[in-house]
Amino acid sequence: MREFNIVGKHVPRNDARAKATGTAIYTDDIKLPGMLHGRILRSPLPHARILRIDTSKAAALPGVRCVITGEDTPKIKYGNWRLFPDTQDEYPLAIDKVRFIGDEVAAVAAVDLDTAEEALSLIEVEYEELPAVFDVESAIAQGAPVLHDYCPSNISVNRKIQYGDLEKAFAEADYVREDTFTVHAVSHAYLEPCSSVAQADLDGRITLWTSTQTPYITQCLLASTMNMRENDIRVIKPFVGGGFGGKMELRTWEFCAAFMAKKTGRPVKFTLSREEEFLAGRRRHPMKLTSKVGFKKDGTLTGKDLRIHLDGGAYNAMGPTATFLCGNFGAMLYRYPSYRFFGEHVYTNKPPASAMRGFGAPQSIFATETQMNIAAEELGIDPIELRLKNAQVSGDKIPDVATISTCGFKESLEKVAEMCNWKEKRAQYKTGGGKGIGIGCYSFISGGVFNWFNTQYPFSAAEVRAFDDGTVHLLTMAADIGQGCDTVVKQILAEELGLKMEDIRITSADTSMTPQADLGAWGSRLTLMNGNAVIDAARKIKEQIFGMVSVRFNLNVIHEMECKDGKVFPKGRPQRSMTFGEAVAMAQKANRGEPLVARGYYTPRDKGMVTPAFSFGAQVAEVEVDKETGIVQVKKFWTAHDCGTVINPKAVEGQLEGAIQMGLGYTLSEQFIMDGGKTLNTTFLDYKMPNAMDMPPSETAHIDTYEPEGPMGAKEAGEGLAIPTAPAIAAAVHHATGYRCKDLPITPEKILNATKSL
Repeated sequence: MREFNIVGKHVPRNDARAKATGTAIYTDDIKLPGMLHGRILRSPLPHARILRIDTSKAAALPGVRCVITGEDTPKIKYGNWRLFPDTQDEYPLAIDKVRFIGDEVAAVAAVDLDTAEEALSLIEVEYEELPAVFDVESAIAQGAPVLHDYCPSNISVNRKIQYGDLEKAFAEADYVREDTFTVHAVSHAYLEPCSSVAQADLDGRITLWTSTQTPYITQCLLASTMNMRENDIRVIKPFVGGGFGGKMELRTWEFCAAFMAKKTGRPVKFTLSREEEFLAGRRRHPMKLTSKVGFKKDGTLTGKDLRIHLDGGAYNAMGPTATFLCGNFGAMLYRYPSYRFFGEHVYTNKPPASAMRGFGAPQSIFATETQMNIAAEELGIDPIELRLKNAQVSGDKIPDVATISTCGFKESLEKVAEMCNWKEKRAQYKTGGGKGIGIGCYSFISGGVFNWFNTQYPFSAAEVRAFDDGTVHLLTMAADIGQGCDTVVKQILAEELGLKMEDIRITSADTSMTPQADLGAWGSRLTLMNGNAVIDAARKIKEQIFGMVSVRFNLNVIHEMECKDGKVFPKGRPQRSMTFGEAVAMAQKANRGEPLVARGYYTPRDKGMVTPAFSFGAQVAEVEVDKETGIVQVKKFWTAHDCGTVINPKAVEGQLEGAIQMGLGYTLSEQFIMDGGKTLNTTFLDYKMPNAMDMPPSETAHIDTYEPEGPMGAKEAGEGLAIPTAPAIAAAVHHATGYRCKDLPITPEKILNATKSL
């Protein structure tokens, strides 16, 4: 296996100093001359027809420069871009109806925020209130109110996966169980609220600074929705304070900022309040999952039948993709000889659900892992032994969906059992004794492939410019939203060119300067996909300079060359070397001064429908439950995971810690309190997210499988780690109390009510 100089080392984050010193510029920090401030008028009703909007009083208010409604816009829908264009169902501002409390009705731009707020109060909207539905069962019932005329059933999308003979699988099973699970909506709770600033030049071209995960997709959707050419829109991503899937779509304020900037000739800024984020922001899909699985007496799986209803809220957003991915993740981790998935995405009069870290996997795999734990208990088999018996391995195939490349799942199971002294602790803690341990596992994609994604651009692109002073400039559309991808791609480039981190300058996520490609920060795709594009560009640079070095040393045959420690030399002969800068100067001179520039690209080929590579892992949680109060205290986590080569161990540890924090909240405390479609807990005081003091200690082991498709052998280490925490805690709580959770979150009330009857 290749040895690395920079890859695999603890390298400080590229943005660490700027963030620590407060010099990092986020979108809301941007102030432009003559800038107007925008605010959005939102619907107070969950479902209503818009009969009349009178903006005259607002427009007449001193200081107001622009007021718009849906009627002023080009009336072009947007949504799940290019994956499922037929599911686009959302206008930037409501046209005919509002479909949830918080739906965007009008926008105002004024000289200051106070004036904009006052103007909102002057807009008169006449509504015809319509019946509303707030759960899936009501929405799909006969005679239910219809949210979108094109979809009388309120079922906007259905997805199917099927292989094998399920009837035979269950007939041959010695043990069959069927369970229904419900999982709830939670907020992304990123610390930076969404913000956008737009400016139009004299030719009407737009520059948009916005807190986004997907600059290029935002550019394309904004151009389409404003009826403009793609390259008349420039999108720049400043520092972003977290996204987790909540900032990967075009949103109303981005459109309004751009549209109103063009209309007024002045820059326009919109920044959401925390109340708006909770009231109307995207959220993780609530789901109802029914799973039927069959086993032989020895624990061998025979088949699985999975049915899921996703509560999508008022609009599709990224729900169609999530619907498919739920089925894909339902087939992961274990060898199912027969499998069937049927998923339906349903409209309700609630804020839209969309992509959130894990993108369908936390919900689907919670059901999978809980059933594995139940089956292990009822079959009398150790939960880890049952998993080892059925674990996927390299080369396994999910027909018409995916092929497993490298797979360290079994190694992860064995390692986590060793780390936590699994068998000893299982024997030490008796069921119902107040203390327990439990296991949860995961698999996740390293970027989505999706064979139906047709585009004229590559999945990722990078440009490298080399200079005769020994430095290089990396340009990439990859969007660092706090996960540290700028640092990782610099490490990859430094390793490939034999340079130091300080020799590399990076410009990222500016659609007018960086290569026109890259679909953004989602699906844990950036390290693998953008990393491969960076390597491709770096190797093209090396091809150009290696020939020069060969000539310089009068080598008759071009020897195998390498770049290392800032030098270029024939492999194994470092005494015959020149500096990287000297080699660049020679190449430029030979090409009559032409700059040494190379572009690299990466698009997965023949990698199934889903992804080039899957990560795997296992996590054990140890808990203590107070029998009097039902309060769960997580004492420790142990995690062993396969993410291929670890590019930056500190970054991976940070991802794990953040994932545990999200998993803790999802499992034990975070939930929206809703009343008639209205979100009641709209502050961090009322939305109970774990803080630093709530974090338990954790221990981690990396299983290095070296993924051939990944850059330097790497694959994902971002979203997958957020998946196993809920089933691991749920299993540990069952061990401690006898209460088996099938309905997240696990609250003290549920534990106390359940244990009273045990």
